[in-house]
Amino acid sequence: MAVVGVLALQGSYNEHISALRRIGVNGVEVRKPEQLPGLDSLIIPGGESTTMAKLANYHNLFPALREFVGAGKPVWGTCAGLIFLANKAVGTKSGGQELIGGLDCTVHRNFFGSQVRSFETELSVPMLAEKEGGSPTCRGVFIRAPAILEVGSDVEILADCPVPAGTPDITITSGEGVKEEVYSKDRVIVAVRQGNILATAFHPELTSDSRWHRFFLDMDKESHVKTFSTLSLSTSSRDAEGWSKSRPHDLPIFE
Repeated sequence: MAVVGVLALQGSYNEHISALRRIGVNGVEVRKPEQLPGLDSLIIPGGESTTMAKLANYHNLFPALREFVGAGKPVWGTCAGLIFLANKAVGTKSGGQELIGGLDCTVHRNFFGSQVRSFETELSVPMLAEKEGGSPTCRGVFIRAPAILEVGSDVEILADCPVPAGTPDITITSGEGVKEEVYSKDRVIVAVRQGNILATAFHPELTSDSRWHRFFLDMDKESHVKTFSTLSLSTSSRDAEGWSKSRPHDLPIFE
């Protein structure tokens, strides 16, 4: 069976492991570089990105994480994980933010504002519905969330959302810190894929909708890194999850 690692330095790693367990996959908590070579894929969860970066540095994880991404194995970053995977981050604390990189995008660390501006909304996800079935929308849980300001030509946009009223003005700056422009679009990107990298600004692990986790597992098959030959998700098991209108998609399930 495929070995899915979840970076367990801080943040919502327990919720990801519970979400994986609900679809029959055992997630492995990862805290040391020597654990990475035995994994087929890796989830980098949401949390406090500065704290996670300090802990990653303490355990000398950044070189091993960059090597893992560069090897082409599937990696999924949610919220803070998205920040780590971006090639460029703005709106960071003084001194900047160390990144893993690999995802050709510019991300703003706190695009939607402070903790009190966290919110939930329905996101249009036609690609997710096409691949994994179910509703053409999903619940997006945004907790002091980042957002993607710009993407490269090889990055596929999977979801965006309206910029909420009252969101603080975001100034996009150059590497030298010179002001270039104020972000003025009425929508912002919140989910993307580039090759072996999946990134979401929101937290699917805090809902009962398992399609994002299924989609991530399916990425391993598509990338041909290693076939999930023993992972068989039957149609009956998918149906059992019940994509009826009466099912609450916004309630977390902790196991």
